[in-house]
Amino acid sequence: MNISDFIFKETRNTIEKATYTWKTPSNIALVKYWGKTEPQLPKNASISFTLNNCHTITTIEFTKTKKVTEANFELYFEGNKKDDFKPKIAKFFSRIEKYCPYILEYSMVINSENSFPHSSGIASSASGMSAIAMCLMSLEKELTPSLSLESLNKKASFLARLGSGSASRSIEGPMVVWGEHPKIKGSSDLFGTKFPYEVHPIFKDYQDSILLVDKGEKQVSSTVGHNLMHNHPYAEQRFKQANENLDKLSIILQEGNIKEFINLVESEALTLHAMMLTSNPYFILMKPNTLEIINKIWEFRLATKSNICFTLDAGANVHILYPKAEKQAVEDFIKADLLKYCQKNQYICDSTGLGAQTS
Repeated sequence: MNISDFIFKETRNTIEKATYTWKTPSNIALVKYWGKTEPQLPKNASISFTLNNCHTITTIEFTKTKKVTEANFELYFEGNKKDDFKPKIAKFFSRIEKYCPYILEYSMVINSENSFPHSSGIASSASGMSAIAMCLMSLEKELTPSLSLESLNKKASFLARLGSGSASRSIEGPMVVWGEHPKIKGSSDLFGTKFPYEVHPIFKDYQDSILLVDKGEKQVSSTVGHNLMHNHPYAEQRFKQANENLDKLSIILQEGNIKEFINLVESEALTLHAMMLTSNPYFILMKPNTLEIINKIWEFRLATKSNICFTLDAGANVHILYPKAEKQAVEDFIKADLLKYCQKNQYICDSTGLGAQTS
């Protein structure tokens, strides 16, 4: 599909007032995307597990008004008016006007809430922007009833990407690829696509326990972090490595080679942080307790022959990945050895999910 395919072409119905609510998940990238060009196009392909319990619930009330020149909206987050969030949403609406011109004919009241801490490195922008995109597409579906589910999901991913790149991977599940890759059928820079091949059973119900090392806002936003790749001395080699790793991971996921999965996923996590360590300006997003947890995971895996591994997003929190068969053993390990490294002993039990859900 081309960009022109996403331009809204006709209105068959008139909708005076409507309200839609969507619950959309966060996701955790296995092969990371780090570095982009405008408008929100990735420098390398990525793949993620769609999560289930870490989600955003967003309701948008649409009221028909006279057409305006820029989107008219109010924003509430967890019951409180959040004007400091508005510039990012306003920029998003400005980017999507030509694809959704009807937004200039409605006033919008947006209410959102998260099941997890905002801005702490659990991809809250991914779940938040994808939820807004799904609400918009619900309106578009009523304006144009002939819109198919496949087209709706693709456009929702396309729109979400213009707010947050990783949001393109939060519309569907349980595994989504974003970024054009020669070995991944149907992959695109414009939107996320479900991993198109049969996945080995061991990866179909994978678990993710997220250790909340630091629930505060990240030291550096993802946008700033991505921009650091423009003049990074190792950027081109990293983009090449990521695409090669996605090729390898595709085979691993189909064949069920969990030992290779562990090695690749942990390497990807550390490489992401290495790119920030070697950028200018440079950042250390891991905390001392992040490193303590990683070392404990390695010790536990060696001692017990477990298939536990870790990954990281652009923050201090640790995602512990493991097969469902090891759930009890890993939870016992977390409670016995890792909780002391978490802020207020808090962690989230999650697993792979299927994407956006309406309510």
